[in-house]
Amino acid sequence: MSGAFRVRASSWASLFDCAHRWEGANILGMRMPSSPRAQLGTAIHAATAAFDEARMRGEELRALDVVPVLVDELTSPERDVDWSADELSRRDAEVIGRKLLTRYCQEIAPLYHYVAVELEVVPWRIDCGGGIVIEIRGTLDRSRARADGAGGVGICDIKSGVSAVTQGRAKTKGHAPQIGTYELLYERTTGQAVTLPADIIGLKTSGSPEVATGQIVGARDQLIGTDDSPGLMDYAADMFRSGLFPPNPTSHLCSAKYCARWKVCKFKDDQQ
Repeated sequence: MSGAFRVRASSWASLFDCAHRWEGANILGMRMPSSPRAQLGTAIHAATAAFDEARMRGEELRALDVVPVLVDELTSPERDVDWSADELSRRDAEVIGRKLLTRYCQEIAPLYHYVAVELEVVPWRIDCGGGIVIEIRGTLDRSRARADGAGGVGICDIKSGVSAVTQGRAKTKGHAPQIGTYELLYERTTGQAVTLPADIIGLKTSGSPEVATGQIVGARDQLIGTDDSPGLMDYAADMFRSGLFPPNPTSHLCSAKYCARWKVCKFKDDQQ
């Protein structure tokens, strides 16, 4: 490998789940259609972002006012969607999406004072050695920055899915690498330190729709290494420098449903 690799900020965390899958999608260009539930998540995120951006401008909106954004993402998506991938139809997705959107707008959004929604970041160039450079760029996808009124700033990240909420709390496990990356990118872009814990906003898309929050503290510590203890950024640099992106057949995304490389991967767990 040689040269600079442009990496979307939103994809960065998945590198540490299964680097082999990440390489297939982000370096080798292996693509697959979106699943219905993934597209539902995209639609919900687009609508909640429209709502939050309007509130930042001082506009008074109801959830109903941004439902067209949700519907447009479901009926006219920018990417291919395989609606036969599971039992969720477009109509069912819209019903679930409307319920979650309403609950988010009424129950979650009023809890926060947002100062940025899906912020476009200053590219972050990381020298891996050996002539290899990673450039992390894009937006803080599906994320917001919140302020506490006393000068503190923290990241809020919306996560949707069938297990996004468990026992009344948003699932936080596995999200620290992305949150830590977003905290570092926010600081580099704005020059303002992130001092508040990160909040995960969970939107459950199966069964009875649920919304809840959960908190992550010290996410950046996983990313940044020390002389005695390497961080995830150090391991990422090793991968790019060596060209070796290890597989993880124990990943819950090790499936033909989620991985474009799965059919040709000799490491996959196909005993499913």
